[in-house]
Amino acid sequence: MHRAAPKSDIDESALTVTAPKTEAAGVKAVTVALERAVEEMGVVRTARTLARVNQRHGFDCPGCAWPEPTGRRRPAEFCENGAKAVAEEATLRTVTPEFFAEHSIDDLAEKSGYWLGQQGRLTHPMVLREGDTQYSPIAWDDAYRLIADQLNGLDSPDEAVFYTSGRTANETAFLYQLLVRSFGTNNLPDCSNMCHESSGTALTSSIGIGKGSVTIDDFSKADLIIVAGQNPGTNHPRMLSALGEAKTHGAKVIAVNPLPETGLIGFKDPQTVKGLTGGVTIADDFLQIRLGGDMALFQGLAKLLFEAEDRAPGTVVDRAFVDAHTAGFAEYEKQMRAVDLGIVEQATGLTRADLDRTAKLLAESKSTIICWAMGLTQQVHGVATIEEATNLLLLRGMIGKPGAGVCPVRGHSNVQGDRTMGIWEKMPETFLAALDREFGITSPREHGFDTVNAIRAMRDGKGKVFFGMGGNFVSATPDTAVTEAALRNCELTVQVSTKLNRSHVVHGRTALILPTLGRTDEDMQNGVRQQVSVEDSMSMVHLSTGRLTPVSDQLHSEVAIVCELAQRLFGPDHSVPWAEFQRDYDKIRDAIAKVVPGCTDYNAKVRGRNGFQLPHPPRDAREFRTATGKANFAVNDLHWLPVPEGRLILQTLRSHDQYNTTIYGLDDRYRGIHNGRRVVLVNPEDIAALGFAEDELVDVISEFEDGTERKVIAFRLVAYSTPRGNAAAYYPETNPLIPLDHVAKRSNTPVSKAVTIRLERHVHTA
Repeated sequence: MHRAAPKSDIDESALTVTAPKTEAAGVKAVTVALERAVEEMGVVRTARTLARVNQRHGFDCPGCAWPEPTGRRRPAEFCENGAKAVAEEATLRTVTPEFFAEHSIDDLAEKSGYWLGQQGRLTHPMVLREGDTQYSPIAWDDAYRLIADQLNGLDSPDEAVFYTSGRTANETAFLYQLLVRSFGTNNLPDCSNMCHESSGTALTSSIGIGKGSVTIDDFSKADLIIVAGQNPGTNHPRMLSALGEAKTHGAKVIAVNPLPETGLIGFKDPQTVKGLTGGVTIADDFLQIRLGGDMALFQGLAKLLFEAEDRAPGTVVDRAFVDAHTAGFAEYEKQMRAVDLGIVEQATGLTRADLDRTAKLLAESKSTIICWAMGLTQQVHGVATIEEATNLLLLRGMIGKPGAGVCPVRGHSNVQGDRTMGIWEKMPETFLAALDREFGITSPREHGFDTVNAIRAMRDGKGKVFFGMGGNFVSATPDTAVTEAALRNCELTVQVSTKLNRSHVVHGRTALILPTLGRTDEDMQNGVRQQVSVEDSMSMVHLSTGRLTPVSDQLHSEVAIVCELAQRLFGPDHSVPWAEFQRDYDKIRDAIAKVVPGCTDYNAKVRGRNGFQLPHPPRDAREFRTATGKANFAVNDLHWLPVPEGRLILQTLRSHDQYNTTIYGLDDRYRGIHNGRRVVLVNPEDIAALGFAEDELVDVISEFEDGTERKVIAFRLVAYSTPRGNAAAYYPETNPLIPLDHVAKRSNTPVSKAVTIRLERHVHTA
């Protein structure tokens, strides 16, 4: 029997700290996964659901975007956090109109995001009208009429903002951007703006395409894999299986991270005999780098590679590749040879021996993959840092060959597919022209708002309607007070959601909640079960089929919501066949095939055993579609972040009981944090040097060069293995520390991975 939603909220006074774990996964992960699943879904629904996760005729996990194997799939092709994600979505707990009748909006606003999410699946469309104190039910037709009237009453289509979460399937994403561009705006911010936008910007400049160049099969062919700024054990646990497989083929793995991450220390694969007994050490070397030192590391390694080339000409620099396929090499070489290794050691906190050891492995490797995630992208100079990592691979000819390449590890399932389908505020002319030809519309050409600029527009009264297709915008974005004020400044906010979250209680003058089907739910249209498709982190596109009976007959699919709204918004004579698309998703895929590059014969190819892989010119043919027609070596000045006296440098991160803004529970057992979240992890020597004691409550204040400060209060000091001068804390609790204008250069991504802070003793107030 599943357990009812918790009545009480987080009690931070119950927080306890134990020693960090040295092994990830194993029997404990299986136990936790099953316990959480049964609590939410019950025994029968758990068995029926978990057996279909990431299977060829099942559904794609709503968690991370790590790809499935191309060969045999294991019976349990999911991880602990994937099971938690499925349980959260397939829960039998429900949030009904009666729930909203019992809880005023002010009452709900006092609850944590954890408590809100634990209440269960939304069952009915709800409205909060201006002056109301509670949400009340609304008919679907009335909800669509309300939205359409508000949108059609705007002075300009650009006064509307249409946000997209990474959970959205390809079919929905394609129709959603088609609706938005038919309406007349490119205001299509999405969660990519806050995670891998820096990756896309850097890679497009360097190799001509903003996606990774490796496949899942490349991992077993690599002999060196660098995992930088990433925690696979919590954020992409199935990646540990791929890394373990790579090690059986002789690969070396180097972890580059300020914190020791349990999954890279010891991995027990619960589906193997070895995993149930001894496990495997994933990382052969751990470079405990200082926050903000990654660019210095990559530049220092480049200098050492050039010096190795001098000692053995023709053995390190892949001259054939460089001469045939790259531009800008001479300028890059000149700058790297001038790098001061003393500064590199100071910026990274690493020793010369660390640098020499890593450079030697790079020089000897025949096939190198560099992986990264938010630890690199969410820095002020994140774009340049990723360019420097790419430079190392270009130097060695590690693009377009087996077992080698760039590997940005995307977070949310289908966040990459959304972008492929046109969810971007500045899609290229070729895409817009194809869209116009196919549907007889005229897409706007002026670039729209990304996430940061959308918040600015709503703050300033230039964005009057916010429409969120999934996600939790309030908790995912920086500068919480500013973001919340911006949304409250809107005339209408609309949230298409499966579960309750903070974004439902931070609302415009009128607010709508539209409940939608999830990945696990059966989607019946016109009496036929529909399938959707998603793209994983390595450009593989495959089908996903939900089979669970929805918890309410009032849930509409995301595709249906888009199509029904479009018909109300544009009327019956619009040139796009919205009703036909809603009845048959194959028709959507036929349209995608005509518009989206690489999607020819979409319906046929997506039904293949593993789906199909989208084209990637650098990977497929060493073809680089840049302005120079070649891969470009980037030349960047070195930037890093010294620690001011009496200050620390902060990174924000997830707990193990968390996926993005969704909090599954209150235990980060790998780091030894239990029953709470308001902690700041600090080197014990720094705790003492700053005049504090372990377990003391402190306020955290972020500081910026322009004098801006932000503050969060009552965080518990936890002594932890971090580099001196560094600290770590969970988001979204620390989102208020990041000002809206603190963004990465060139990508406009909010920066939360290298922030100067000071600590002050917390003073209890009545």
